[in-house]
Order: sequence, then structure tokens, then C-alpha cells
Amino acid sequence: MRLFIAIPCDDYLVKPLQQMQRVWQTLGMRGHATPPGNMHLTLAFIGEYPRPGDVFAALETLPLPSVTLELEGVGSFRDTYWVGIAPDEDLLAYVKRLRRSLAERGIPYDKKRFAPHITLVRRAEFSGSLASLLTQPPVGRTRLREVTLLASTRGKNGMIYTPLGSVTAQ
Repeated sequence: MRLFIAIPCDDYLVKPLQQMQRVWQTLGMRGHATPPGNMHLTLAFIGEYPRPGDVFAALETLPLPSVTLELEGVGSFRDTYWVGIAPDEDLLAYVKRLRRSLAERGIPYDKKRFAPHITLVRRAEFSGSLASLLTQPPVGRTRLREVTLLASTRGKNGMIYTPLGSVTAQ
């Protein structure tokens, strides 16, 4: 089972992210746009792991911080284009605690540095510059309300994310 822990995007982020996708398309970007229901901020990528209950146990030991997620900037990893999340010390501290909780339980996870972003287009074809994608900068913000453990499977039309459990803010 391919697992990851993420913050699902609510309408306060999904709507401006969809607007960004439309703007990018008018600027000539082509590729596989992330569907609204798949938009999320990954906190920890586990990968193939057979015991989702153990992962959820690590997740539910941590109270959610009071964090505002705010869209800021754009970037790319090769042919994947994304919108960034403004730096927030409480979010960074939460991700460190989450990853420590996973490590203490012997649950493997991708140890890449946390770079908060929401992927908007995969396998993109775009000849313009990143600066041109900021003709209309992303504007959106929301409060952190839940963190979800998701299973990822490949469907015939893209990835399917299945929630396996969520921790909600008090």
C-alpha cells in the first residue's frame, strides 16, 4: 500500500489553485492538471508500507498546531509545476514532530527536506519562464483543519487518493 500524510486543500485554496491552472493554460502550459479533489500539501511521503494503522497511530499522537496556510510563489521540479506555501515556523515544527514520530516507530519515509507546495501540473510542457507564471500571483489562505493519511493507487485516469483516517483540529 502506497501511503502519505497530507493536508487536503479546502475551497479557500482549491478555487485560487484552479484559477492558477487556468491562467497557466492560457500562457501555453500543457500537461496533467491536478484535479481539485487531489490537491493537497504532502507532509510525509511513506511509500509502500503494509501497516497503515501504525502510520495513523503515529499521526494521531500529535495535536495540530494553529497554522494559516497561505499560497505564495510558484516553482517547478523538472516537469512538475507547483504553488508554494508561505513559510510558517509552527508548520515546520509540526512536520519535524510528525517525522520524528514515524521514525520512532520504525516507519520509513522520504527524508527529503520539507518544501511546502501544492502540485498543479505534472508532465508539463511549457516553454515560458517561471516569472511569467506569476502574472497573476496566487492568492489564497486557510486555517489548518485536518491532516489525513492517504493511500495512493494509479487509476486509468491518474492517481486516486483514498483517505484512511484524519486528525482534526480541536
